[in-house]
Amino acid sequence: MKLSNHECPYGLLAKRMLEDAGFAIEEQLLTTRDEVDAFQAEEDVSTTPQIFIDGKRIGGSEELAEYLEQVPRG
Repeated sequence: MKLSNHECPYGLLAKRMLEDAGFAIEEQLLTTRDEVDAFQAEEDVSTTPQIFIDGKRIGGSEELAEYLEQVPRG
């Protein structure tokens, strides 16, 4: 979420975690409150960001951290 007066710190954290893990990122920025509300209603979630990997919703930044701990490195 990147509004005119706020950039989501959890989104920035998630982006950094994905980059550090070597994932290519395709951002879909939510730039208005209406976009945020519509996304949350469509995905039936109460928070953003929501991370998707290979079309599967992983969840927010905390769920992403847990997911990345399980991904084999190497």
